[in-house]
Amino acid sequence: MNRLQTPKRAIKAQKPKQKVALKQPKRSVLKTTKRGFASPYNPSVPHPAAEMPLGDSAFTSTSLYACEPEMTYGGALSFLRRKYSRNVTGHGVNGNERADVVVSGLPYDSAVTYRSGARLGPRAIRAASVQLAELKPYPWAFQPFDHLAVVDSGDAFLDPHNPMTIRGSIVDHARKILNSTGPEKAVKNDSKNTWGDFYSHNKDRTTRMLTFGGDHFVTYPLLQAHAEKYGPMALIHFDAHCDTWGDDSAHPHELNHGTMFRHAANEGMVVPEHSVQIGLRTVNDDYMGFNVLDATWVHNNGVDAVLRKIEDVVAKSKLPVYLTFDIDCLDPSAAPGTGTPVPGGLTSFQALHILRNLRQTGVDVVGADVVEVAPAYDVSEITALAAAHVATDILCMWADGKREAGLGLPPLH
Repeated sequence: MNRLQTPKRAIKAQKPKQKVALKQPKRSVLKTTKRGFASPYNPSVPHPAAEMPLGDSAFTSTSLYACEPEMTYGGALSFLRRKYSRNVTGHGVNGNERADVVVSGLPYDSAVTYRSGARLGPRAIRAASVQLAELKPYPWAFQPFDHLAVVDSGDAFLDPHNPMTIRGSIVDHARKILNSTGPEKAVKNDSKNTWGDFYSHNKDRTTRMLTFGGDHFVTYPLLQAHAEKYGPMALIHFDAHCDTWGDDSAHPHELNHGTMFRHAANEGMVVPEHSVQIGLRTVNDDYMGFNVLDATWVHNNGVDAVLRKIEDVVAKSKLPVYLTFDIDCLDPSAAPGTGTPVPGGLTSFQALHILRNLRQTGVDVVGADVVEVAPAYDVSEITALAAAHVATDILCMWADGKREAGLGLPPLH
């Protein structure tokens, strides 16, 4: 038999090949549970949202809780990929979710005394937050959005060609958020503080604000709206500058990003003797009674001494606390992208260590802002990245309060 010929028995054994139909891949969606999605980073924690395609969760997400997978380098740039909405209430599959925190931007920088550019700060901070959104934040080691309902309401509309309207527009923007009401009310307002320290000054579950400037002037109208809600507050102020300049007798109407805390103190919004200013590297003849922990003091005494001072001066007052973080508190090596940089500032480690341990001092931060990021002067986005870390740690501080109180994803209704 020719070697090229196939034996008959071999021919019988061979079967004609059958065409195999290729299965079309299913469109990627998260696995659904009784609530909706399973959290991508913690499958045991369900995500109360309707089934939807992956990506652009700022637009497609129903819930304010948990996280959706995103391309780090793509998608809508809300802060930490939170849902975009102007509504504080009515979220979730059943409309029973209410925002614990509203993130918003105030793109205004016409009150600067040197370089402008902070109007682009909110956009830069959001963009720098994308990498922080993909993993559990360090060193917290838990997913804050399993406990904290956060919405990004975008930027408040401010008319730069009508400068006399800016202050009122910001106050109205803040009032609308702080005075919002909705479901998820406290079950009991007892002396044991059922809702944990997250609500120690929030028995009616007031939504908190985390705001991105803009120059530091924007803190003044924010303080005005918060003082209307909470009364006089203690101030924790990170900055290179004291922002209490100005002689009211000579310039009674002068109000810019270097004078607003003088006005806030004179008008009773903040209580200087129960407030601290951290990281200062400028001199003023009158600090208005604020407790100043300048940069040299911080470097010489250490961050734990700062925390002890906050506990003694701020926490023991039992006042509600407003936290404002001017990014120029950091040394220009860590934050060059700002309008008025001053050498000799805090390192990013020092500032973040203080923020990450604030809850241990017993303070109750009812509102916060991060200001003065000017991307035009930044290098490799390191200033915006530092600001995004600061803002994330503030959210984690609040989430940790709810987590310890056993609060998180709302019950089904």
